[in-house]
Amino acid sequence: MKMNLKYPLALLLSLSVFSGCDKGFDEVNINKVDPTSLAPSLVLNKAIISTTYLDGGSTLGMLTYHFGIVQQIITPYGSSLSGGNYDQVNNGNTPLVWVNFYRNVLKQLVAVLEQTKADPLQSNTYNVARIWKAYAFMILTDTYGDIPYFEAGQGYTTEIITPKYDPQQAIYKDILKEFDEASAALTTAQAPVVTDILYGGAVAKWKKLGYSFMLRAAMRLTKVDPAMAETYVKKAVAGGLLQANTDNSVIRHTAIYNNYIANHLAAREKTNFYLTAPFVNYLKENNDPRLPVFAVRYVGAKGGPEQTAARASSDPKVQVGMPMGYNDVTITTVLQQNGVASLWDFSQVNLSTVLKLDAPEFHITYAQVQLLLAEAATRGWVSGTAADYFARGIRGNLEQMAQYGAAIPETAIKAYLDTHPLDAGKALEQINTQYWVATFLDGNESFANFRRSGFPTLKKNPYPGSEVKGDFIRRLLYPDSEIVVNSGNLNEAIKRQGPNDLDTRVWWDKK
Repeated sequence: MKMNLKYPLALLLSLSVFSGCDKGFDEVNINKVDPTSLAPSLVLNKAIISTTYLDGGSTLGMLTYHFGIVQQIITPYGSSLSGGNYDQVNNGNTPLVWVNFYRNVLKQLVAVLEQTKADPLQSNTYNVARIWKAYAFMILTDTYGDIPYFEAGQGYTTEIITPKYDPQQAIYKDILKEFDEASAALTTAQAPVVTDILYGGAVAKWKKLGYSFMLRAAMRLTKVDPAMAETYVKKAVAGGLLQANTDNSVIRHTAIYNNYIANHLAAREKTNFYLTAPFVNYLKENNDPRLPVFAVRYVGAKGGPEQTAARASSDPKVQVGMPMGYNDVTITTVLQQNGVASLWDFSQVNLSTVLKLDAPEFHITYAQVQLLLAEAATRGWVSGTAADYFARGIRGNLEQMAQYGAAIPETAIKAYLDTHPLDAGKALEQINTQYWVATFLDGNESFANFRRSGFPTLKKNPYPGSEVKGDFIRRLLYPDSEIVVNSGNLNEAIKRQGPNDLDTRVWWDKK
């Protein structure tokens, strides 16, 4: 019997072809574009970037509270923009610092620490993450007081999803320890992590940053624990601090990756926020060369569409800050006495300089460090004269304006310094008022140092609908979500710290 081998042969051939296709199958089907894991150094970069907020919406926390409380930037509008302008609770904006830091910044930092803690070859990444984690927690506890700290961020690692709240006193003690130990542990023996977004792996600069953050943290305790403050100030100085503006901790932006406060104020909120009268008046009265860098006024504008480039002026003589205590209706009663045509005619933050879309954002600067040292010297905690530190701090901030593309001439810098020497009898007020100016647009730090120092001397917001019993907002409220998911621990914190309202002072904010 003759066998027909036609189909079996074809089948064999096809099987051999498909068998050949199996070779390299796994390699071909691996996606080489989308990573399944990231290097810890890159996750650390994401945490650093997230510290200055992820989007324009998140910036509303500072725009509606921090800037308004310290009377630098204000809005006359209510609803979603209410907060520090009216001294009222806005549950949509009080939790924004909490949400961003716990869900993004700290989650990423805890992941980096877990990945690097047992790897000696990544010790610098590990210790840099410790420094940044301490800084992030400092912002959180300064804003809310007692917060989850020792058990925070461990949902993925130890499955702690309802962390206990720790007293701010214990938090600060550990923050200072972390800055101290992590800064000291950084070593030049390892190759630099060149992907580092702040300093390109320059360990010496990270050391300066860690000790400078430690100086800032130590000075928070001047009223509540001056002995500990002095101890850590001296440790910070011995460790080495930022020495020039080139050491500043700064996030640089581009036309693609925007400064989100700038993005917000250049777009949906362009006509809603204005420089305050206390801030503008202080700068005008002192002939401060930073005023034209900070301010722009659309002279004569009677509405948003009239805020055009043709009307824009940064001439110090024409700047008019918006007075505190008014809404968009009552502000019309004081237009004439302020010499403006409408509420849209008041001075605003300059979108061509400090709030260009690619304007940098600073975490801590050489100028701020020098001003903190001026106060420390006034208290007798460091060597050197307070007057010298004070002058270097002012100069540093004036020269920093060049990083916004608005360099102040040396003649103007020298003239300002010559007319603003430190008066020993008014040292604390002068130093911390200059710090108020030097932290402009860093709402977290401006708000914290204002409460800590009591300067500048500002008048209570006179808004008639204020919900604040005291003179100023002292903290922001815990998120409503914590009442739902972590009420037991939250209630313990409230019992220990005080009511969950705008009047309760955090531990270091001692009267």
